[in-house]
Amino acid sequence: MDSDDALKLENQLCFPLYAASREVIRAYTPLLEKLDLTYTQYITMMVLWEKRQVSVKEIGELLFLDSGTLTPLLKKLEAKGYLTRQRNKKDERSLMVAVTDRGLRLKGQARSIPKAMTACFRLSPEEAQTLYKLLYRLIGLARKDST
Repeated sequence: MDSDDALKLENQLCFPLYAASREVIRAYTPLLEKLDLTYTQYITMMVLWEKRQVSVKEIGELLFLDSGTLTPLLKKLEAKGYLTRQRNKKDERSLMVAVTDRGLRLKGQARSIPKAMTACFRLSPEEAQTLYKLLYRLIGLARKDST
């Protein structure tokens, strides 16, 4: 591939990843609007539904988000009554986040979203699994190179 071909959009791995990410989030938007959540708030709530209580640091690690993104997001979710934030009694530097009863009720409203998203993209289970594995492999390689 010559240097001009290397700069063609069609030869960039980053572009279809970027475009696909935008399309997936666009498909989530009307479903999440019914819950008054952004996509980033939704994935944060998914962590809380699973773990119930977790540090801000761990949320950031799980979602690949920095504290500058997480802090305002968590404040908004707290204002909606979905979570509480408090300092860890054992380590004052650590901020713990816990899902509230209201936040747990929101989970019931969100249960239909994964099925709706599966219907949106109509990938076979094998295609979805292959894509999942490749994307996580790419994430792992990118993370490894950045450390």
